Amino acid sequence: MAFYKKSQLKSNGLWYPRSIVVGDPASTDEVAQKLADISTVSLGDTYNVLKNLSTVLKAFMKEGRSVKLDGVGTFYYTADATKQGVATAEEVSAKQIVGVRVRFLPETGRTASGKVGTRALVDDDIQWLDIATLDPALNRAGGTATTPGGSTSTGEDEDDGDHQLG
Repeated sequence: MAFYKKSQLKSNGLWYPRSIVVGDPASTDEVAQKLADISTVSLGDTYNVLKNLSTVLKAFMKEGRSVKLDGVGTFYYTADATKQGVATAEEVSAKQIVGVRVRFLPETGRTASGKVGTRALVDDDIQWLDIATLDPALNRAGGTATTPGGSTSTGEDEDDGDHQLG
């Protein structure tokens, strides 16, 4: 079951469903247990692989490569540059890079016509439930809920569009 709450955009005053998460994130232990349950790999082996996954991803991306995990998606680095651009290509340097972000693109499958037909990590039959049916306070001004990015949403949307459902 996935949850949404009613949220009004400040920019246009219109209302949209905004996806939210409930409860704590699934832990490495929980993921390892589920993987061990559906495979022939032991819980200890599964946990060890999950704990070391970030080290392996980091090593490949540090080499300038992206990492594609079948059925999951692709991880890659992007650079954050200073806001101060330069006039010519010759002046561009690594000194302008002030940060690094890890980006993720979920794996997709395409139909014969080239349209996206499936997305990894998105179930075909998600059932959406208005969280207000469980907690009416969340749809009133001042009510809060956690958004998928882990931030707290107050009933007033910041017009970022990241969590609108369409």
